[in-house]
Amino acid sequence: MANKTITSPRGFRVAAVKAGIKASGNLDLGLIIADKPCNTAGVFTTNKICSATIDVCRSHVSNGKIQAVFVNAGNANAATGQQGLEDAQTICTQIASKLNIKSSDVMVNSTGIIGHFMPMDKVAAGIDKAFDVINNSETNGLEFSQAIMTTDLTQKLAFKQIKLDGKVVKVAGTAKGSGMIAPNMATMLGFVTTDADIKPAMLKKALREVASMTFNKVSVDNHQSTNDSLIVMASGMAGNNEIAAEDENYQIFKKALWQVCDDLARQIAADGEGATCAVTVRVNSAATAKDATKAVRAIVDSPLVRTAFNGADPNWGRIVSAVGYSGAKFDLSKLTCKIAGKVVYRNGQPVKFDPATLSAKMKHPAWLVEVDLGAGQASDFCYTCDLSKGYVTINADYHT
Repeated sequence: MANKTITSPRGFRVAAVKAGIKASGNLDLGLIIADKPCNTAGVFTTNKICSATIDVCRSHVSNGKIQAVFVNAGNANAATGQQGLEDAQTICTQIASKLNIKSSDVMVNSTGIIGHFMPMDKVAAGIDKAFDVINNSETNGLEFSQAIMTTDLTQKLAFKQIKLDGKVVKVAGTAKGSGMIAPNMATMLGFVTTDADIKPAMLKKALREVASMTFNKVSVDNHQSTNDSLIVMASGMAGNNEIAAEDENYQIFKKALWQVCDDLARQIAADGEGATCAVTVRVNSAATAKDATKAVRAIVDSPLVRTAFNGADPNWGRIVSAVGYSGAKFDLSKLTCKIAGKVVYRNGQPVKFDPATLSAKMKHPAWLVEVDLGAGQASDFCYTCDLSKGYVTINADYHT
């Protein structure tokens, strides 16, 4: 089988090692090294309490050029003050010295427990170890995806191959995310590599548009992370004509980027902490886009709705009542709700259905909730999951 990890696009090497940052002793430190400076774009958390890594990444990516990315799991380096910032900068300096590049050509990412200082002796040794094993193999690509995991049960990978100007172009991504997820920026941690030749401004535009329709639509627990980062690096080694405008090639590339990011976003929702099913909630016929968002967020943010999902309980009353307090405009005489393909509430009136049959459908691994507001043409959606006893157990025990 062809390599479909982030080492597949030309121009990238990666490594993953056990640095001892995770208490489990599993892989917990990764590197992405490009053969040359890459056109790079990133989007980050909007949480005002953020990791020191976010401050460093925002600064370093501002010129659109990056050659190396560091990531660790097990420690978020968040709410760590000046020491946390100095530690993040020290990591960049160590990697830069090994590559004979500027420290500003390095991005640093962390995920894990908030409020703990980085174990810098372990980090420094781990970086040295990673440089000893770095390569462009599929094995290293897979291990990198494992190294960024925290409470994730599965590694998350996506890949798309396209042609631009007759040249094969690859787009590959990996992400981590299972809890502390709310749709307010991009993702939890996500890394995309591509060998497309595309100007930094166009890459940034494509990323922001794609993030708004993929990772920004994921909600596991309505708790926005301090460390959310999504980074895309383009080596330009595919040989296509440089994408410098919103032309046909840009649209083809953006679609491929969207497919990769949408795939990863769905995987994150399906792997929500304690989740037993992935649910897409879609609101249609809203008066405005803002109304559609208000309604969909009220539904997915409701613990009552999400626990009903877990119990495979077609309790449509919880869904429509969430719409009622959402602040969105709707026409009650046209308000309709459908669960797993079955209409349960139509034009403001309950509809007879077989609860046992519908409950069985809700036990499938993935299904859809649709609500029509009957007030216009706008729509919105969110990828979410059920809320289970497992979620409570995981998060009650996470720190201790």
